[in-house]
Amino acid sequence: MIKSSMNLWDRFLFRDRGIIPTKKLVILLGIWSVLLIILSFTEVSWIILISSSIAVLFLSMTDLMFSPNKKSIAMKRIVPNEMERGMTYTVTIEMENDSNHPIRYRIVDGIPQSFQNPFPMNGEMNKGSFIHSYETSAPIRGNYAMNKLYFRYSSTLGLWEKQATFHQEDQVKVIPDLTSTREYLESAQKYLLHEGMKIRKNKSGVGEFSKIRNYVVGDDPRKINWRQTAKLQEVMTNEYEPEHGKYITILIDCGRMMGAELKDSNRLERVLEAALTVALAALQKGDYVSVIAFSKEVHVYVPPGKGMSHHQNILNAVYDIQVTPAESNYGAILNYLETVQKKRSLLLLFSDVRTFLHEETALYYLKRLRQRHLFLVIGIEDETLLERTKEKPEDVLSTMIKSMAQQQQLIKKSEKARWEKEGLQMLEARSEKLASTAVSYYIEIMNRGLL
Repeated sequence: MIKSSMNLWDRFLFRDRGIIPTKKLVILLGIWSVLLIILSFTEVSWIILISSSIAVLFLSMTDLMFSPNKKSIAMKRIVPNEMERGMTYTVTIEMENDSNHPIRYRIVDGIPQSFQNPFPMNGEMNKGSFIHSYETSAPIRGNYAMNKLYFRYSSTLGLWEKQATFHQEDQVKVIPDLTSTREYLESAQKYLLHEGMKIRKNKSGVGEFSKIRNYVVGDDPRKINWRQTAKLQEVMTNEYEPEHGKYITILIDCGRMMGAELKDSNRLERVLEAALTVALAALQKGDYVSVIAFSKEVHVYVPPGKGMSHHQNILNAVYDIQVTPAESNYGAILNYLETVQKKRSLLLLFSDVRTFLHEETALYYLKRLRQRHLFLVIGIEDETLLERTKEKPEDVLSTMIKSMAQQQQLIKKSEKARWEKEGLQMLEARSEKLASTAVSYYIEIMNRGLL
């Protein structure tokens, strides 16, 4: 009994199949019932009352019979295979009505609950094909399935509504926001200058030859190409770039502290965007890139690869990683890193700097790694803590809060200085500038030939 009631309730809530009365029919029957009650107290014959009731019922049944059959309606969903987190995409629904009856309809698409929901959608459709589209966005990364389309349409007179469910399997991957990656791909110099950074020139004659260009004020006269200068009657100079084929290892922390909420996302979301941008910059320069995502254990490992196609491999591997409730085990991960990365590499660790500073066990492994690799920790600034240190105290409570915030800043500063004496660099950036800061430091390290 309960199961049958649930099935009826599911159908009423726009699920599966069924035929339900519309508000128009309910109002019509209500008015007719009141009239019957009034007429029953008069001298009107019962035969007339029964005949008129049968006529109303016959009218509603006739309206139901002349409504389009469910088999005469077809639907198809067209949805992107990949959607970036927070970006708006258009989903198209192609409909076809083979009957000769126009219909008024409502549609509910079986999208995941976390997606932006614009339903139900109303419309009218005559015989033939029709396209209905809507916009949606996904705030949470992952792999989602879209299985059903729920369709409800009214009869010719609008007394009944029929429900139909169309089954269509679609898989949608919600990947990180690649806005920073696209901006860097369009113009690396413009992207970094917009963020207050600048790609520095390489040292004279150091690195691989890149191209010949016009001499500008400030260039090293020793790099002038006299052969091309004589040929073109213009002063031309050689331009060099860092050597290619270096190894870059990106470490992504997925531990508990990376779930801290920011204005429009959390730390892990920003770290993923920055890591993918750095990976693109390195692959574009011809370097080898590997990625390790971890918390208390390794969740994802992408071996070193070269070429722009490797960026898609990295994206497919890390797009659905999530924050875990466990603390990150830096010692175990750095020990694991020694076994998989034998060649000299630039290690970029995206993590919470404040948490990492208190991991004394990691210092032992880092001292060993420093002999072969170049290590850099990149984190997101605690904006709340910075705001507390800048607040003007107005009472005892606000004074205590400010003093505690300043104390935490001093402790972090002293711990960073202690680690940097061991040759381990650390830096923090605002969440919106994390990607550009990471790319800028990568380019600076490559240009200076530190690797």
